[in-house]
Parts: sequence; C-alpha cells; structure tokens
Amino acid sequence: MGYSESFHPKFKSDLKKIDKSVAKEIKDKHLDIILENPMEADRLKGKLSHFHSYHFQKNGTQYRIAYEILEEDEIIFHYMVATRENFYKKLDNRI
Repeated sequence: MGYSESFHPKFKSDLKKIDKSVAKEIKDKHLDIILENPMEADRLKGKLSHFHSYHFQKNGTQYRIAYEILEEDEIIFHYMVATRENFYKKLDNRI
C-alpha cells in the first residue's frame, strides 16, 4: 500500500524553528522512513490516540514527529515536528 503525504499548515514553520541540519535530515530521511512504514512508530494514548509519534536523536537532542494515518485516503498527515521537551503538550494545543 503506497501512502502519500500531507502537512499541517504549521509543519513548515516547525522545521524553521529547529537546527537547519536536523530539518534537512528530517526532509531527506525521516519523512521517507515514516512513509515506508507508518505503523512502526509509537501510537499515542488518551485523547491523542489517533496520532503516531516517530522518535529520533541528533547531536544529543531528541526529536519527535507526530502524524496521523488516514487509512481510507492512504495519506500520512504530518501534524508537528519539534524537540521532545513539552512536545505532547504542544501537540495537544495544536489540535
């Protein structure tokens, strides 16, 4: 099954807030990993249970990418990317 990608309007501004080398790695590597196997990332719990959280570390900093799998449309909808600190609180505020 081939998924396509879609992005929250603020996702691009999220990328601008983090280190340029990390943003480039996200675009060149991590988004492709999510697209190839979206079910691998952790499924969140509670009121965020329809989201998955992809984790990676770069230069000692932990990052998260939150996305939703829209099965019927075969779309991976990326909601947010940020460092781990307060990530889930920010995600909750965004939705």
